[in-house]
Amino acid sequence: MQREPADEQFAGQVAADLSAVVGRLLRRLRTASPDSLLTPTQRTVLARLDGEGPATTAALARAEYVRPQSMRLTLGALEERGFVARTPDPDDGRQSVVAITDSGRSTLASVRAAKHSWLVQAMTGELDDAELRTLAEATRLIERLVEK
Repeated sequence: MQREPADEQFAGQVAADLSAVVGRLLRRLRTASPDSLLTPTQRTVLARLDGEGPATTAALARAEYVRPQSMRLTLGALEERGFVARTPDPDDGRQSVVAITDSGRSTLASVRAAKHSWLVQAMTGELDDAELRTLAEATRLIERLVEK
């Protein structure tokens, strides 16, 4: 089955609107968890360590597109709070490997739960069943774009 190409001008406007709305949604989600738990950068680093496993400071800095000095500061703050722990790198004794701790994992779970709870409450409070189904379909379409 061949599909008709999308109208580029209309697609451009939808792209601009979608980018703006997604940005606002992300900012709103950041405010859904208690301010004292994690900064956005700390949350991103913990999520990466949780999902991908231990990493060096340099590898984390590359992955997050920041300078190693900035990543050292972020990791220092996380380590001070007991959310990450360092061990010597088995392949290079000059470096250390950083891993998320149980406390870090628990804090990350709390932040994620707060965001999820806010979003569920917002959707059930603002959307009817038909709108929720439309949002579910839009989510699948956005996922398809992201995977492209």
